[in-house]
Amino acid sequence: MTPRHDRVDHVVEHDDIPRRIPLIQDMTLADFPAEIGLFPLNEAMLLPHGKLPLNVFEPRYVALVEDAMREGRMIGMIQTRDWPGMGMAEPMTPGDGVFADGDGNGDGGGAGGAGGLPGGADETPPLYSVGCIGRITSMTERADGTYGITLTGLARFRLLREAGMRRGYRVARIDVSGFAADVTDPDEDVAYDRERLLESLRRFCTQQGLSTQWDALYEMDDVTLLVMLPMICPFATAEKQALLESATLAERANTLRTLLDMAGHEPDEGASPS
Repeated sequence: MTPRHDRVDHVVEHDDIPRRIPLIQDMTLADFPAEIGLFPLNEAMLLPHGKLPLNVFEPRYVALVEDAMREGRMIGMIQTRDWPGMGMAEPMTPGDGVFADGDGNGDGGGAGGAGGLPGGADETPPLYSVGCIGRITSMTERADGTYGITLTGLARFRLLREAGMRRGYRVARIDVSGFAADVTDPDEDVAYDRERLLESLRRFCTQQGLSTQWDALYEMDDVTLLVMLPMICPFATAEKQALLESATLAERANTLRTLLDMAGHEPDEGASPS
């Protein structure tokens, strides 16, 4: 370890200044809280080892970000059941622009727009039982008081029960013990048909009018591909949840291919809708 020096030339070892927050690669299940602030946002899925950029503008979720920065920088991303996208943040495009829509403007890779709640609607809609804990790994504060943040996925969690409200946002008791494998390095030897998956993706992109940076996709290792693709593919809430809850990377690959095949299937000409 290379020593460093303070202003009066005293040698300062890293061990003399212990971290309050462990490095991501050093985290264990004991480092996760039993209670966490929730960020319900549909069609904006975060997976372990993935990165999700968000534009946070609603006051209660600005408060959530502020509180998280003081308490381990962790936020519970979760989706709502049978509810439209909620107006508390806008998911920005993860994946370095791998997808673009047909006119090349690059907005096809986002996780879905975030519309407002209908007037007079219940603001505490039911939640799915599984979400993903994200750690704030970058943050930009704007002059208007809003934030641009990036969450890095740490581990999935099971929602045990809600624990009320805090500064306007929902808080829940959670359990991460069933997802211990999420905090370990993923197995790079994934048993799935990569070429068939990419062919399904090609058909899907053609059907949806999306252009794709195929060179970038083919250069990705299997783990990166199976984290990034499910996050940026424009699926609906239920499909995103199925990908999130897949037990293994191989199961996620099979689920992803099935969803791509279903969405990218071109109906026979002359066939009438059922």
